[in-house]
Amino acid sequence: MSLILAVAKNRLLNLRRDRAAFVLAFVLPVAFFTILASIFAGAGRAATRQIALVVVDEDQSDASKRFVAGLKAEAGLSVGLKPGREDDPNGPLYTAAQAEQAVRKGDVPAALVIPRGFGERAIAFGPGADRVALHLLADSGDPIAPQVVNGLVQKVAMTSMPATLARTGMAQVDRWSGGLTPEQKARMEAAIGEIDKPRGDGAATSAAPRGAGGLVAVETRDVVGEKKKNPTVTFYAAGLGVMFLLFSATGAGGALIEEAESGTLDRILSTRVSMTKLLLGKLLYLSGVGVAQLTLMFVWGAIFFGLELWSHIPGFLIMTAATALVCSAFGLMLASVCRSRMQLVALSNLSILLMSALGGSLFPRFLMSEKLQKIGLITLNAWALDGFQKIFWRDEPLWAIWPQVTVLLGLAVAFFLAARRIAERWEAA
Repeated sequence: MSLILAVAKNRLLNLRRDRAAFVLAFVLPVAFFTILASIFAGAGRAATRQIALVVVDEDQSDASKRFVAGLKAEAGLSVGLKPGREDDPNGPLYTAAQAEQAVRKGDVPAALVIPRGFGERAIAFGPGADRVALHLLADSGDPIAPQVVNGLVQKVAMTSMPATLARTGMAQVDRWSGGLTPEQKARMEAAIGEIDKPRGDGAATSAAPRGAGGLVAVETRDVVGEKKKNPTVTFYAAGLGVMFLLFSATGAGGALIEEAESGTLDRILSTRVSMTKLLLGKLLYLSGVGVAQLTLMFVWGAIFFGLELWSHIPGFLIMTAATALVCSAFGLMLASVCRSRMQLVALSNLSILLMSALGGSLFPRFLMSEKLQKIGLITLNAWALDGFQKIFWRDEPLWAIWPQVTVLLGLAVAFFLAARRIAERWEAA
């Protein structure tokens, strides 16, 4: 038993000295769990992100204005009525065309158009009900938002238009009961008038009962992905492609450490090859391999899963080149920081998995809270995925991806300069 305990103690001491193994065993699982728990736990909390919704009121009736006010008071929605500042009293309101364009550009995941006549025929019961349908313009790139908006629209219709609901019920009673007397109609109108008065006790905005859905008709139209064959393939091709590109770049960049340990690096630097030229050569090689990897991923998706690659070749090439360059520079920087291959394995696993989780490679960013979405912008994954999404999902022109390309190229330069500065320790040795 003493020998068994001695062996166990020896391995424990080795674990304490081996920082790479310690990070892989304890730091990485906890950090990864923390990020995923923050993402998924947000779905059950009140702090879950608000859904941005553009609302266009073409009806401008009392009922539609009450309905819009109810939407603005809904905690789960962030309603926009104007393209500019919401607090500008003279600012123009959204038009239906502007609302659709906002959804196409990805500014908001959904827009709601209230057509003319909604106030008169907002709610109806029974077969063949004659209702004016609301028009919900959706972006199926965020499949959750339209469903949530649809449910909240039914809730708000119940809570913000009680008089319209009561009048519709009275009309149905009059229709199917053989007719109400003028005195009965007058009494019911008086009661409805009391319902319609503004109340300060919050009763008008109380929660709707379960099963109240379907009061208003909602016609949903996917304005972005209506012609896409397989919209989720692009997300997985880009997300997983970027993540594995980071892994392969850091792994290949580790050759720099092996060259330093074997003395090969000293012999190379004793020739006419400087450290800058050596790193640039490795960067060129890693970038070329990265372009080939991403190309293979997307071509495979196009052949077997219907990814629309051939109509987006120019944008694909630009984003692929920028993404491969920044991932390669990141791999060289990590290799320059680490002093052994095991350190590189631990640090690369920790950093890449964390960046992939926050940046959307493992989990769509639109399902994260607004705070996590902003934090995710510190990762190169988020900028790369946004660029690929603009090209393949939103069919935007090449100039639309300049922010993503600029950030990726800027990060590539920063990573390379950091790698060059840290690599001076090998020159000094």
